Amino acid sequence: MGESTKERARAAELPDGDVIGVLLKQHARIRELMQEVKTTSGEHKKHAFDELRALLAVHETGEEMVLRPVSKKTAGTEVADARNHEEDEANHVLVGLEKMDTSTADFDEKFASFESSVLEHAEKEETKEFPSVLAERSEEERQKMGARLLRAEKLAPTHPHPGAAGSPAKQWSVGPFAGIVDKVRDAVGRKG
Repeated sequence: MGESTKERARAAELPDGDVIGVLLKQHARIRELMQEVKTTSGEHKKHAFDELRALLAVHETGEEMVLRPVSKKTAGTEVADARNHEEDEANHVLVGLEKMDTSTADFDEKFASFESSVLEHAEKEETKEFPSVLAERSEEERQKMGARLLRAEKLAPTHPHPGAAGSPAKQWSVGPFAGIVDKVRDAVGRKG
């Protein structure tokens, strides 16, 4: 059983809309897209990377805005700050990857390192943050968090913005505006 299948199975054990379930499903999709980027080529690879980039930007923004303030209380400031720092670093790498041609060996090399970091980060979330939120927040609280997460993700940027990454306060102030700009950028890019 692959990791994405395990994440989906763990998510299925939680009530619909539970923040941890939502995040586990997103982790599974991130793994699947990373695999597509590694194993495909041409336009398929570019589209998989574009979907991955957008999902990571939205996912990390949602985590920083909704999960981190809670996990800071349940898992501790050190754990939450470490995850925010990892997301900030990932955003900087993602900006570089976004500018690269996905058909080059340089992209593949940089992507392999990025994949390793992202998967390690997800593992730390799943082992250090998620259990504390599950243990210390009620099902109702987690479902409310899940609803807030999904609302935040609708407004979130679809491209990396290192200036806001890693800071819940900056995500709340910059994220919605950057999200609008990114959605226009994406729409114009599709037409061009």
